[in-house]
Amino acid sequence: MLESKIQKKIINELEKDGWYVLNLIKTNKNGIMDLIAVKKNKTMFVEVKKPNGVLSELQKFRIKELKKRGIDCRVWTDYKKDFIYGKD
Repeated sequence: MLESKIQKKIINELEKDGWYVLNLIKTNKNGIMDLIAVKKNKTMFVEVKKPNGVLSELQKFRIKELKKRGIDCRVWTDYKKDFIYGKD
């Protein structure tokens, strides 16, 4: 399945669960995650990958950068299915 189709499915599922979701197409930070989701007092960034996808070093850096600031970051191949890329 194309990454764009996986992303659309994840967006739809998040919105069904009450999240407000934005697709981050162009930002001032290269390597930032694909989606930002907000629900009540929670914020979550989501990177969407195909099951055999690989994070770039810059993406790994951005995830660590966000986590240091206490922001929830997820890498998903499907809704709520975490993709493990290595130790934090």
